[in-house]
Amino acid sequence: MCLLVVCLGSPYLVGHKCIPPVPGLDNGPNIVTAKTLNDHLNWRYATKKMDASKTVPQDKVNAIIEAVRLAPTSSGTQPFELIVVTNPEIRAQISEAAMGQAQITDGSHLLVFAAWDTYTEDRIDAVTQLNVAARGDLPLIHGYYDNLKANYLPREAEVNYAHAARQAYIALGIALVAAAEQEVDSTPMEGFSSDAVDSILGLRERGLRSVVLMPLGYREEAGDWLLPMPKVRKSRESMVTEVA
Repeated sequence: MCLLVVCLGSPYLVGHKCIPPVPGLDNGPNIVTAKTLNDHLNWRYATKKMDASKTVPQDKVNAIIEAVRLAPTSSGTQPFELIVVTNPEIRAQISEAAMGQAQITDGSHLLVFAAWDTYTEDRIDAVTQLNVAARGDLPLIHGYYDNLKANYLPREAEVNYAHAARQAYIALGIALVAAAEQEVDSTPMEGFSSDAVDSILGLRERGLRSVVLMPLGYREEAGDWLLPMPKVRKSRESMVTEVA
């Protein structure tokens, strides 16, 4: 449930208490909303119709991108890249490769999660150097990533790509939550030709493969058939097993 607090006489809110404004300072708006994480998750849905007249502000996009950057990944490798597409012509081409899903063109931004096509010595060494730069030239860091190379490099490229793609999905989940926290609508999409999207964006030449798409925008309330419907999820009892 969303808590709407209105402080009369232009005070502002601190810890759910209204206190007087500070003279000479811009004390901001006097209406504050407080939402829990589950409030945001209940608010969000896979938006089917975006309002093409609205653009997501850059500060909100930046917050979502930063959440993706901070997302956890296996061994901290971050084996994917995020492509942020705003060019209308490019988004139109991608929409065609995604069965004409209009959220891609009606939204203002499209996030493309593109995983490494495989793990290589150079890629893992780059991760090692990031760790060394931040944490020091420690033998345990070199030992850890040398062991990673010994395990990953002999594997088939398709196995490594599948592992990298799973890390991209972790970041997708974080991005969906971050968008909800920013009250930006989004839609995760797997229904597209990855070969076509890779060609449009030149990903294969960069050693990347598109995994999942995530348009950003604002819902068009009058035109979205899913919006008025209740959220449907399994009950906790039917999907959670607790082992004590």
